[in-house]
Formats: sequence, C-alpha cells, structure tokens
Amino acid sequence: MLITMICLDKPGHVELRMKTRPAHLEWINAKTPPALFIGPILADDNETLIGSLYICEFDSLAAARAFQKEDPYQQAGLFERVIIQPTRKLFPKA
Repeated sequence: MLITMICLDKPGHVELRMKTRPAHLEWINAKTPPALFIGPILADDNETLIGSLYICEFDSLAAARAFQKEDPYQQAGLFERVIIQPTRKLFPKA
C-alpha cells in the first residue's frame, strides 16, 4: 500500500536535525522501502530544512508507523507533528 508520511520539525530545532542527520541518512540507506519520493521539506527560503516527506510502499499502515518510529530523527525528539496516511497516485498516469 502507498503511504505518505509528513514529519514536521519542532520550530528552532535545525541544530538537532543537523546533529542527527548522519544517523538518519545511514538508517534511511539501510531501511528504505520502495519509494516514489523521500526528501526534506524546506522553509520558504528554499534552504532551511523543516521536515521530512516520504511517499513509500509498505505492507500495511502499521508497518509504515513502525518504520517511522525507528527514524533517528523521531528517536531524538525532532518532530513536532507526524502524519502517516494511506494515499494513491492519480497523476501523472503510468
């Protein structure tokens, strides 16, 4: 099933994100499910990292939630809000 995860950082936590980033990238490289998109959410300045966006295939919603709990960012307390919901691709058509 296709799942969207939107993980928004706590305001003013860029330093925590950057400190945790090497562990996060190592984890994502080792654990990435089949993905349409994984990348940062940027502030209006198009540079400052303020969150993470995932659009990935998982066996279930529970599997997606378990995956997200393993994220070093999550474990470090970086996120203010996490949204994990099923989705479906409409455009562009395959």
